Amino acid sequence: MSIELDETRPKWRQVADIMRARIADGSYPIGSRMPAVVALTEEFGVAIATAQKVMRALRDEGLIRTEVGMGSYVTGRPPQ
Repeated sequence: MSIELDETRPKWRQVADIMRARIADGSYPIGSRMPAVVALTEEFGVAIATAQKVMRALRDEGLIRTEVGMGSYVTGRPPQ
């Protein structure tokens, strides 16, 4: 079952906000592996392109790093 998202706001921003909050509260501690793009599509009911945009935004913010063939890992916490 996917999480209900607000249809009036961009879905990728909403998912990115949720993922940032999970990193901030320690649900995804520094060094831990992030869910794969496919897992995000299943959990949030979004397209693969949307999930990829979320991961790209988190990477651009310095919150995660991605290793080809290995996955994405938490590298930092969002500013308070």
